[in-house]
Amino acid sequence: MDDPRAMYSGLLIILLPLIIGYLLPFRSAAQQRKINRLLSAMVYIILFFMGMNLAFLDDLSHNLLAILHYAVVSIIAILTCNVLALRLLEKYQSWTHQHNQEKLPSRLHMALESLTLLAVVLAGFLLGLTAWPPLQFASQASEYALILLLFLVGTQLRSSGMTVRQIMLNRHGMTVAMVVCVSALIGGAVAAWLLGLPLKTGLALASGYGWYSLSGILMTEAFGPVIGSAAFFNDLLRELIAIMLIPGLMQQHRASALGLCGATSMDFTLPVLQRTGGIEIVPAAIVHGFVLSLLAPVLIALFSS
Repeated sequence: MDDPRAMYSGLLIILLPLIIGYLLPFRSAAQQRKINRLLSAMVYIILFFMGMNLAFLDDLSHNLLAILHYAVVSIIAILTCNVLALRLLEKYQSWTHQHNQEKLPSRLHMALESLTLLAVVLAGFLLGLTAWPPLQFASQASEYALILLLFLVGTQLRSSGMTVRQIMLNRHGMTVAMVVCVSALIGGAVAAWLLGLPLKTGLALASGYGWYSLSGILMTEAFGPVIGSAAFFNDLLRELIAIMLIPGLMQQHRASALGLCGATSMDFTLPVLQRTGGIEIVPAAIVHGFVLSLLAPVLIALFSS
């Protein structure tokens, strides 16, 4: 049986920085811009540390194949369950709106923006292979970086201006978020069965909802670099797939287009959603991303304890 003290301490480490950040009133536009820049920098720093920790693995070639295997199987299982559930939702709850899609940047250009994150992980990995003595502190440094990241995420959530009333009143955003949440967990359970992993590991893998920087580092802390790296690639693949499919899905399958984005619908994929689905989809996208961004760290901490 799991030690409840370990579970509560893990939740506290996740929630306390988030809550403190959310409670601090950073209201000016200048402060918010500084926080957003720092948050972007922290994402790259944490991914760099993750790459270094990956380089410290024993039997490296075997583990890299395991990471790829875990990531591919989990993303297929999770997205399949998401799409089936979202199509079922669309069957019983129609959500159509006429909007002429604006001209988008090339999908390759948008995908390359995500792939720069892979380059950061690779750079950390290559540095880790040098076995430079100061790198032994990379694991501890990544823990402190995670705490700062969570604090900044809390401030960013506060600056989004969403209230509980606004969230509850946006039926489409809330409904799609709940469907994505539950169906992803079902997909995680299926992935755990296919991969021969413990159920809680599969559920934790499914709880990132596309938030690769957070899920990668949290899962690395809880399960080690192999599962942590698999979580990162699983969630990064979700974002890349969403970018590719949103324009084609938007007119006839709006819920599916939104649900594929996961937590990124309130930031990275929001411009794509707006330009293909119109301004009407923006409130739903923000609520959807906000809810999943709140759930992700809590569920990962619960399933990782």
